[in-house]
Amino acid sequence: MTTFEHSTFLSPFTWRYGTPVMRQLWSEVHKRRLWRQLWVELARAQMTAGLVTPEQVADLAANVDAVDIERAEQIEADIHHDLMAEVQTFAEQCPIGGGIIHLGATSADIEDNADVLRIRDSLDHIIAAMRDLLRVFADQITTLADVPIMAFTHIQPAEPSTMGYRLALYAQDLIEDYRSLVALRRNLRGKGFKGSVGTAAAYAELLDGTPLSAADLEAQIMSALDLPAFPIASQTYPRKQDWQVISALAGAAGSLYKFAFDLRLLQSPVIDEWHEPFGSRQVGSSAMPFKRNPINAEKMNSLGRLVASLVDVAWNNASHSLLERTLDDSANRREILPVAFLALDEMLKVAKRILSGMVIDYSAAARNFARFGVFSAVERVMMAAVKAGADRQQMHEHLRQHSIAAWQAMAAGSSNPLIEALASSPTLLAHLTPDTIRALLDASAHIGDAPARARQFATDIAQTLEDN
Repeated sequence: MTTFEHSTFLSPFTWRYGTPVMRQLWSEVHKRRLWRQLWVELARAQMTAGLVTPEQVADLAANVDAVDIERAEQIEADIHHDLMAEVQTFAEQCPIGGGIIHLGATSADIEDNADVLRIRDSLDHIIAAMRDLLRVFADQITTLADVPIMAFTHIQPAEPSTMGYRLALYAQDLIEDYRSLVALRRNLRGKGFKGSVGTAAAYAELLDGTPLSAADLEAQIMSALDLPAFPIASQTYPRKQDWQVISALAGAAGSLYKFAFDLRLLQSPVIDEWHEPFGSRQVGSSAMPFKRNPINAEKMNSLGRLVASLVDVAWNNASHSLLERTLDDSANRREILPVAFLALDEMLKVAKRILSGMVIDYSAAARNFARFGVFSAVERVMMAAVKAGADRQQMHEHLRQHSIAAWQAMAAGSSNPLIEALASSPTLLAHLTPDTIRALLDASAHIGDAPARARQFATDIAQTLEDN
């Protein structure tokens, strides 16, 4: 039996990334156990047709969990076919039923349905993890709904918003991904049992003269699996479904990627408002003892790029599945399906840990707001002056010149002169009083309905999770 140690290449997903549950779902043992379960269901259906005895079915069912990879690898080394090696291994363990294993079937009748069962269970795990993360988002959005911050466009200070509203941006993307994954999971379909090119010809011949048709046989098996079958399939189920699955996973990875990337910006000492958790003994750099690198957010970005790249492989598998089937998707599907799920699994796990323990520097947020908020409030002065009769274009240019001059003064080390400059501007005083100008330049009153919408969206998240 092949064994794996750290003296040979291991995928980081073998032990480093993802959860034990997801690794088990994509394990070789679990795959072969599913194959055996499918052979049992095939035999049960054939028993209904009178082709197989109850004793043969019972013999197969009793040995479903007796997966012996060492023996299967020995056989595969000789015959070079992994599924047939498993058939022979299973048959050796079943003296009564071994002779009817895989009767009428082609490899993809077993492998493809097993793959969809693994995809379905993996989606259940991902959807549950997304629900947990969205609940944390909802809690944080509510808690931070009223905390003012400077919002940024073009990575430049723009206008005020709130921390809760910014978090709602990420959660809104994620709730859409959640809905997509729930719908995808609901609509998953297996190949069914249609034989070598999808015509079910072998099953029809096998069942000739029995109470069952090929369609009856397929319906009985797929009902036992609680898995609908594609009405049309070739040797495999349409690989377009793999593309849809990986695209949906990549969509969720993209939403998490944005959250992580923004956190990296906000953790920079230039902004310094949000920080991922950092352990008391955690080392940030081997060379620079003072470093607090955002390694978890960086890991999320790294894994997100990987998931996105797999969409292209799945697209090629679907579009290059020539005629009724080619095998050039087989090798990469062993990699892209588990890796897509394991990478997103890790991203969700890390995102929940970051968001639950996120360190917020309220004083840094207040400093940034005090430094840049007055510039954003200039828009309020412009609107008030225009309402009082000023020309909008002339007022925009007047305020722009004062703002640029104030920005340059701050860059030179001076305090911000903007409030007093505008409060004493003859152009503005023709329309507004000094006290009115000063009041309008208080940016904390310029956050619109962001707090209310953030809180409402947190409520909407809870309702969506309850409905789905």
